[in-house]
Amino acid sequence: MDTTSMGLVYADIELVSGDDLVLSRRGYLPEDQIKQLYTRSLVDSGATMLAIPEFVKTQLDLRRIDEIEAELADGSSRKLEVVGPVEVRFENRRTLVEALVVPDRTQVLLGAIPMEGMDVLVDPKQRRLIVNPESPEVAKVLLMRLFLTVW
Repeated sequence: MDTTSMGLVYADIELVSGDDLVLSRRGYLPEDQIKQLYTRSLVDSGATMLAIPEFVKTQLDLRRIDEIEAELADGSSRKLEVVGPVEVRFENRRTLVEALVVPDRTQVLLGAIPMEGMDVLVDPKQRRLIVNPESPEVAKVLLMRLFLTVW
C-alpha cells in the first residue's frame, strides 16, 4: 500500500539480491535462501537511480560495482558507491538495476530509472505510485525512437 506524508509519495517495494536470483536460477542456491527485503521507499521521479542506505547493502550482500559523483538535493556533490545488481519489485512489476549507497541515509529512494523499468507512475491526484494504467498486465518500455523508425 502507498501512503503519503507532507506531500511526499511513498511506496512499499521489495528489493532482492540479483546475484542470489542468478545462483538460484542456475541451481546453486535454494529459492528460500535468496536475500530480499520489503521496505517503504520515498518515490522521487526527479532522482535518477535507486538510492539505498548502508544497511540494505549489507542485508542483501550487494557487491561494489563502481563509484560515481552524485549531486544531492541540496546541490552538493559527493562520491557514492554503486552496488548491485538489485531487483526492484512493485505489485506485478520488476526491474534489475544498480543502486547508490548513501551512508547517512536511513530510507530507500526510488528514482526514475527503476520506475521506468517497471513502467510505474506517480498518480498526482492520489499522490501514490501506480502501475501504468495503459499497460496494466505487462510493463511497456520505450526501446528507442530512432531504432524503431529505422527498423
